[in-house]
Amino acid sequence: MAEVNRLKNKYKTEIVPALVSEFGYKNINEVPKLDKIVLNMGLGDVKDNSKSFNLAVEELEAIAGQKPVVTKAKKSVANFKLREGQKIGAKVTLRGTRMYEFLDKFIAIALPRVRDFRGLNPNAFDGRGNYAYGVKEQLIFPEIVYDKIEKIRGFDVCFITTANTDNEARSLLSKLGMPFKKA
Repeated sequence: MAEVNRLKNKYKTEIVPALVSEFGYKNINEVPKLDKIVLNMGLGDVKDNSKSFNLAVEELEAIAGQKPVVTKAKKSVANFKLREGQKIGAKVTLRGTRMYEFLDKFIAIALPRVRDFRGLNPNAFDGRGNYAYGVKEQLIFPEIVYDKIEKIRGFDVCFITTANTDNEARSLLSKLGMPFKKA
């Protein structure tokens, strides 16, 4: 059997009991959990340059450890010189072991590398218990070799939880190790 991830083990042994005592859940299945992490990179600026597009997709694949899905335009917009079906981005949905491995790497390695990092915004929740963070440059991840990048790119990281409220999700994510700023 494969090694159980450190964060997954911590969730089961420490975080679930802490959340039950904090919010008074009656059933163990009510306890919020991290459902998935979605990485989304918009590449509209290189939609015509296939080499640059493929390099950006490869970087996202290296960061996530999983092949991204290329997203295409749903309809044509003349002002943006965009045609229906044209490649405009890439996204990866992480679940299970890969999700916990990415979260561990994100918290322990990537966030400390962010310039002038003072903590994550505790108000970036969507009202339904999901959290979004915008990474400004892909260089904070150890898989990206500085000499091989073509351009500094950013992408969005969305943490989707089963929590019903932002408070429950904030508590879950902070117990998992997310460094939120103090209010």
